[in-house]
Amino acid sequence: MKHFNPAFESIKPNIGSSFTCLHFSKNENIKSHVWHYHPEIELIFVCGGSGKRQIGSNISYFTEGDLILIGSNLPHCGMTNENTKNEYEIVIQFSQDFLGSEFWNAPEMNRIFQMLETAKSGIVFGEKIKRAMASKMDALVKSSSLDKLVKLIDILDELAHTNDFKILNAGKYYLQTQKEDNDRINLIFNHVKDNFKNQISLEEVSGLATMTVPSFCRYFKKITNKTFTQFVNEYRITHSLKLLAEQPMSITEICFESGFNNFSYFNKTFKEHTQKSPSQYRKEFSNIMA
Repeated sequence: MKHFNPAFESIKPNIGSSFTCLHFSKNENIKSHVWHYHPEIELIFVCGGSGKRQIGSNISYFTEGDLILIGSNLPHCGMTNENTKNEYEIVIQFSQDFLGSEFWNAPEMNRIFQMLETAKSGIVFGEKIKRAMASKMDALVKSSSLDKLVKLIDILDELAHTNDFKILNAGKYYLQTQKEDNDRINLIFNHVKDNFKNQISLEEVSGLATMTVPSFCRYFKKITNKTFTQFVNEYRITHSLKLLAEQPMSITEICFESGFNNFSYFNKTFKEHTQKSPSQYRKEFSNIMA
């Protein structure tokens, strides 16, 4: 079983620029198992492909690419790996005051500023705005100097004016500043990633965190705004969504392959998370992709 130390990612702007703009070819930015954070705000565009995303305590599944805004110090994993099958990935990173501390006080910047505050809980943008942003993200990468900066502000402004988005973490999820907390949460999250197909007892995970079961339950709820059982079920359901969309397996097989050992409980939990049954989800997904 692998464990990764929580990574503080040090980010430096591109030479001659006030922010970072990176373009990654397919499989070039494999960081989906690396739990990390940074004070810089991050806008990620994944062109094509599908996979799991973990932003804060939210675990979800994306298809046909993704457009995510991650606020300052919000822990997250990378978006892509060798199984994502994306075409490319664009990553924009900038500090809150990259244009000066007074910049966001301008009335024209109010909507963008409010969006960046909301992004501390993680924002995923919908299909319509994601498609609209694809050409603008490509153009930004190819631009230089002032034109690059103007294009970034234009993109942020358009994103700030759309209603086509969802906040990923129901409660505010801020990084705990103590390294001990980072180590502990990283250990727990990676244990779930590596073992979600098996039964994970509270005693087992409390032992990993060197806490009693009651203390662990209170601690985990405080950090993630959900119970440990809710977190594990969310991870398992996200895996089942991926299998339903990508694999010709029966729903019963997917139930057990996703870590559920009771089919009726799987159906009940799936419906709670998606408001539809596994068969409905597969049918609707097939119609969309047809």
